[in-house]
Amino acid sequence: MPRRPPALLFILLTALIDVMGIGLIIPVLPGLVKELAGSEVAGARFIGWLTAAYALMQFVFAPILGTLSDRYGRRPVLLLSLLGMALDYLVLFFAPNLWWLLVGRLVAGVTGASLTVANAYIADVTAPEDRARNFGMLGATFGLGFILGPMLGGLLGEYGLRVPFLVAAGLTALNFLYGLLVLPESLPPEKRGAVQGGTFNPLTPLRALGEFPILRRLAATFVLLGLAGQTIFSTWVLFTESTLDWTPKQNGVALAFYGLLTAGVQAGLIGWFIGTFGERRTIMTGLVASTLEFVVLSVARSGPMLYLSLVVGALGGLAQPALQGLISRQVSEQEQGRAMGALTSLNSLVGVFGPVVATSVYAFGTAAGFPGAAFAMGAALSVLGTLLILGVLRGLDGGRGEAESV
Repeated sequence: MPRRPPALLFILLTALIDVMGIGLIIPVLPGLVKELAGSEVAGARFIGWLTAAYALMQFVFAPILGTLSDRYGRRPVLLLSLLGMALDYLVLFFAPNLWWLLVGRLVAGVTGASLTVANAYIADVTAPEDRARNFGMLGATFGLGFILGPMLGGLLGEYGLRVPFLVAAGLTALNFLYGLLVLPESLPPEKRGAVQGGTFNPLTPLRALGEFPILRRLAATFVLLGLAGQTIFSTWVLFTESTLDWTPKQNGVALAFYGLLTAGVQAGLIGWFIGTFGERRTIMTGLVASTLEFVVLSVARSGPMLYLSLVVGALGGLAQPALQGLISRQVSEQEQGRAMGALTSLNSLVGVFGPVVATSVYAFGTAAGFPGAAFAMGAALSVLGTLLILGVLRGLDGGRGEAESV
């Protein structure tokens, strides 16, 4: 497959602006929810439901958009997603109550398929042997977006909790215009597949988990690791605000620091790590580091301890691009979008109930004097997922020798 570096650059720049818009709202959304809810307890509970609503819409629509991108091309699906995100941020900016926030997150879930299509785009324009490295570049771009986005969102949050939503709308609108004018199509017409009759059934994409052997073997692992990840995604700001008395600015700086570390790991370290130790050892190293991050977070009661967890957690970024590269090489070019859509569908399904579980455990642990209870649960889930994936790696055809030495 010929390489097209300019097209890769276009999608990386598009992803950067996209992630900056998402990162802008992270430090302030929990505060806005608690303000509209009237109390910290009510706000914490509603945050879990907001996140679950977003994941439910992604479960229904993201795999559908992934399949449509296999049929009609990546470019139109990306553009529609970006336009919907810009409108969503405007809804969040003007939201007068919690129910309007819920509407905004539902819209965001419907249009939040850009990551799925971006992954398929990377697979389209990259030679199979280079995909893990370029997935790492995409991860590094996301890391850079989370350097700039949360830091800017935390600073803007000092002028009002709603200000970052307006800036995010502007950035995403610019992203849409950039894609409209510059972004080329990556999937030529002769490589596009037909839309199947069950495309619009949200459960249909999950069938791909059984059709592709690699996805079938990894399904339980993705569920466990997805549940573990939800504990951080859903309770991070709640934990730092209640336990450490952090402000949106402090959260923004910490998340930007984490984004900087993640960008360094995925842009500079992953290529060297895979080349030196192999894909399977890279995956296992990332998973072990992620588990240690949960352990440190569960006992963190100070800023330095929290920053230590970020340093350890950044090494966990080694696992995802290596896993994506491993999966993509075992799926045909015409099926990349559907395979990535199936993974997104599974992760979104986990995200429907994961945030509710995470925030409930957080609330229970906080009331019992152990605010790190959700992170302790994440550590246990991560250990189980790591053990399962170790078994999968040992059994992969063509990789037994390396897997057995992991």
